[in-house]
Amino acid sequence: MLATWVRALAAVVAGNALYFLLLAPTLPASLGHRPFAIDAGLGGDFLVCLVLYLTLGRLTAGRRRP
Repeated sequence: MLATWVRALAAVVAGNALYFLLLAPTLPASLGHRPFAIDAGLGGDFLVCLVLYLTLGRLTAGRRRP
């Protein structure tokens, strides 16, 4: 359970860093994220975090004990 929490935390922190530092500055204004709004930018940020979460899960799948 702790491993899942750490994986989720790492995915969210790294995903937000990737999105806001690398991806967001290159997006047009219509796809950018506005604070406190549900918009396309929030969806893009979610997708980046989800991809990282799933990737970390695949990378650590071989290390789990039965």
